[in-house]
Amino acid sequence: MNKYGFMASAVLGLAVCVGGTMGLAAQQMAAGSGIPAHLIVTVEPHHGSEVPAVSQTDVLVFEGKTRDEVTEWISAQGDRGGLELYVLLDDGSNTGLGSQMNEIKQFIQAQPDSAKIGVAYMQDGTAKIVQDLTTDHALAAKALRLPMGMRGVNGNPYFSLDELIKRWPESGARREILMATDGIDLYYGSGDLNDPYLAEAADRAQRANVVISAIYTPGAGHFGHSYWQTHWGQLYLAQIADQTGGEAYGVGFNGPPVSFAPYLEDFSRRLGHQYFLTFMAKPPKKAGWQNVKLRTEVSGVDLVSAGKVWVSPEGK
Repeated sequence: MNKYGFMASAVLGLAVCVGGTMGLAAQQMAAGSGIPAHLIVTVEPHHGSEVPAVSQTDVLVFEGKTRDEVTEWISAQGDRGGLELYVLLDDGSNTGLGSQMNEIKQFIQAQPDSAKIGVAYMQDGTAKIVQDLTTDHALAAKALRLPMGMRGVNGNPYFSLDELIKRWPESGARREILMATDGIDLYYGSGDLNDPYLAEAADRAQRANVVISAIYTPGAGHFGHSYWQTHWGQLYLAQIADQTGGEAYGVGFNGPPVSFAPYLEDFSRRLGHQYFLTFMAKPPKKAGWQNVKLRTEVSGVDLVSAGKVWVSPEGK
């Protein structure tokens, strides 16, 4: 090869090398671009209570067909195990809820020492807090009382839920609500899956990254055994739990649960298998909701979370 041919080959090789490097850099830049978005994720086994290990590389996040980069997958245990949990009870529940009080007390006192527990009652569309968040679990358990048991004392559980979240300061801990109610919206009425007050409460919970779980318990009076009303109330509870990444218990029957204990045991297990997920969402032109789906290649488990995140161009 003459010197000109050698020089041409060298220049071509350099160009290929530089081009490849620039292409790799571009790919890395594309992978690292986006707006950080956050979710609380519960790893739920398909069967039994044994939960397989799920690592960050096992977690897949999609916006439509686009796969987002996962930048953080941290177990909500140990140093990151902080939990703020409100037990929110409906003052319109029938007095049969009183038979569950000891089980709720036992659940509160069984939580980790670092967990902060608060107690509030749904009353007149507000959340009447009878015990602020505290690590004194005996104090929180002591705050529990029988519901008033008056039909209509709480016309809309989603007003109360929305108001509680509004008043709740942000923190680095998980924030969760476990509510016991019939789920019936006396203010708006039943028979509509697009209840605006439920939608508003769910949106506020999703923006605040608050996970809502619910136990169905019947209300006082006729609506406590009206199949139409209790059917829709339970659908509403299932809807808001599903939308925020929580769990709804007791859905599918018309009557009070014999015991809350199985539900509270399952809820405690869920709290023990949660993760903080951060991923890079697609930068939007303007602030708004972006739907996301989570998948994992680990067999036998589901990743349960809210189904959408609020994303703004400024990352706020």
